[in-house]
Amino acid sequence: VQLVESGGGLVQAGGSLRLSCAASGTIFSIGGVGWYRQAPGKERELVAHISSSDNTNYVDSVKGRFTISRDNAENTVYLQMTGLKPEDTAVYYCNADVRERPGNWYQNYWGQGTQVTVSS
Repeated sequence: VQLVESGGGLVQAGGSLRLSCAASGTIFSIGGVGWYRQAPGKERELVAHISSSDNTNYVDSVKGRFTISRDNAENTVYLQMTGLKPEDTAVYYCNADVRERPGNWYQNYWGQGTQVTVSS
């Protein structure tokens, strides 16, 4: 199973980006998926999470600005980011629990990350 993030880039403060996390390989089902970010010199933090039943949670600093969603048919999870601030600058990673076959346990996977840079 591979997770591939895309959609990062350079944007001015106040702008928007939509990140995608596409899962590929042998996939029976995808459970919870989280978007994390890591800025230079800082620890990786969970930004948003969506469960298999579409329950969502966000870190306080992005509430009202970021929206996480999923397309189960496409094995893809999105992070819509609006009202971007310079402090949102980081490498964004997706993390997913994936069941490869019926009856298997979920295994946890990380993507390689995509850079988001917000200029002031």
